[in-house]
Amino acid sequence: MKIIREFPHQIKKIENVWIPMPDGVRLAARLWLPRGAETMPVPAILEYIPYRKRDSTRSRDTQIYSYFAGHGYAGVRVDIRGSGDSDGILLDEYLQQELDDGLSILQWLERQPWCNGRIGIMGISWGGFNGLQIAALRPPQLKAVISVSSTDDRYADDVHHMGGCLLGDNLSWASTMFSYNSCPPDPAVVGGRWRDMWFARLRSSGLWLEKWLRHQRRDAYWRHGSVCEDFAAIQCPVMAVSGWADGYSNAVFRLMEGLSVPCRGLVGPWGHKYPHVGLPGPAIGFLQEAVRWWDTWLKGKDRGLMVEPAVRVWMQESVAPTTRYDCRPGRWVAEEHWPSERIVTREYVLAASRMLVAPGTDLGDECCRLQSPLGLGLFAGKWCSYASAPDMPYDQRLEDGGARVYDSYPLEEHLEILGAPRVELELAADKPVAMVAVRLSYIAPDNKTTRFSYGLLNLTHRNGHRHPEPLEPGRRYVVAVPLNYVAQAIPAGYRLRVAVSTSYWPMAWPAPESVGVMLYTDNSRLLLPVRPARPEDGDLRSFEPAEGAPPLRVKVIRPEYHNWQVIRDLAADISKLEVISDSGCQRIDEIDLTISRKAREWYTYRKDDYDSLKGETLWERSFSRGDWSVRTVARTVLTSSRDHFFLRAELDAHEGEKRVFSENYDYTIKRELV
Repeated sequence: MKIIREFPHQIKKIENVWIPMPDGVRLAARLWLPRGAETMPVPAILEYIPYRKRDSTRSRDTQIYSYFAGHGYAGVRVDIRGSGDSDGILLDEYLQQELDDGLSILQWLERQPWCNGRIGIMGISWGGFNGLQIAALRPPQLKAVISVSSTDDRYADDVHHMGGCLLGDNLSWASTMFSYNSCPPDPAVVGGRWRDMWFARLRSSGLWLEKWLRHQRRDAYWRHGSVCEDFAAIQCPVMAVSGWADGYSNAVFRLMEGLSVPCRGLVGPWGHKYPHVGLPGPAIGFLQEAVRWWDTWLKGKDRGLMVEPAVRVWMQESVAPTTRYDCRPGRWVAEEHWPSERIVTREYVLAASRMLVAPGTDLGDECCRLQSPLGLGLFAGKWCSYASAPDMPYDQRLEDGGARVYDSYPLEEHLEILGAPRVELELAADKPVAMVAVRLSYIAPDNKTTRFSYGLLNLTHRNGHRHPEPLEPGRRYVVAVPLNYVAQAIPAGYRLRVAVSTSYWPMAWPAPESVGVMLYTDNSRLLLPVRPARPEDGDLRSFEPAEGAPPLRVKVIRPEYHNWQVIRDLAADISKLEVISDSGCQRIDEIDLTISRKAREWYTYRKDDYDSLKGETLWERSFSRGDWSVRTVARTVLTSSRDHFFLRAELDAHEGEKRVFSENYDYTIKRELV
């Protein structure tokens, strides 16, 4: 990244200001202002998230909002109620209270002498979600949104569920917030009341996983905050951004299709990161693109945005499979609109002899029984790659032995795919609850197999996510499994592979018991969105190199360490995936604070025993300054039987060497066709 030290505007930083809410709660905000804004007001850019502006996101925020302030915008980073240094308790994601507070923040910003009342919201993940959700409330101050790595549908396409299947990331993400919510405010900001605020959080924030597990279908709980319920409610321009290694790339295309306001879509090769620090690379000058967006909608400048194509994506070239890429080879391509009338559907049918062939190829039909090993999926990677660990899918040959695979002949010509592939399967299960995982891969001439899209379907959700229906054992059904959107180039001579399995652990929690599924090729097919060449791609404006303001200087006390390990105990017949995410320990001299954060996750099973499945997480965080030292430890364990989920958790908090708080949680939750 190119570090920019000289800007058109000098910058004034304000460490903390209090934003009053109507009920008396105060939210903590950090500001970056162009000097002179008090006499010549400017537009404001708001990011509103629970990830601790004071320390956790301090370095990132410094680079982004100093950059915006240097280009004539007020940067505003607010801790959500109950997080960081803000008052109150944080009880869940995207509650109406959070959105109401967001409206109050906008009204407060409008009243500030340094703000001209024109405001944009930008955020990644949580901040991308609530930017869209607040936009749907139509506050008059909000003129534009940049939503990065977010979703329009909290049930169908979020960290909790996929295709009606319960995602392993549901446990992982709940544990992350269980730990975040255990953290104290900084006494240097809130003063002597820090301990009362801390204990209120420890006692009252709760174990969110419990409430999430009680909503196993697309009910009103998930529809709240899902802007796809009414796209027309959003009346300001939206830039939607994500990456192919992210879990949230599908939403970019649905937003482009559903919104009726000026929109731009951008999908690169990245994981769950802002594109100016995007991994896998190449990163781009995203902050320059953001300034172009803000200039257009907040300052009324013509930056040429609306004459450019609506959707721009990174067309990935084929690469050998590995769990981490520093850079993904490819090129930028664009479509004038989305959906694009240029995309054509190519059909392949699943045929006898495990072949994937063009319609009309007479290889005959067949049926086969599929009953995958319980642990198929240990090499699947994470639902959402954070690009900080080897968390992307490994060579699929290690998984394909437990699946039913269908391979094409070698491609006769270069093939490019852009859109959401779909697989239709005719099948019959021998139990009332079953799932299928469908993987789409390309096979290189050396037989290395790289997954480039996949989809999951809880078969009881075959007719929708609101009202699941048990399967009638032995009855044949034709089901559609949508796969993730993708832009992928595949060379001539490579082969395509469709792989179908009845488990995908720990990506998704398996069915209640081992299930046998009969697959019939009579009505089973793959539908590929094929993108013809577009000569205009060669004339696309190049993105500038990534830029940012100078980063925060920290002293590294313990370096970061991230890893994934698959462990097979052949004597005990126990298999384990261990995830290590140690963010290290750093001292922030600017605020005289030392912080550390580390997490470990374990996903285990024994033999083919479905009752042995266990997901376990352990989070530890600490904060210290002089004589002040606090540490929290959060442990969560999720297991299941045929009929129930069993959730156990522990939360401990320490001051110095003394444990000052401890609470245990114990819940039994009925499975509802999951």
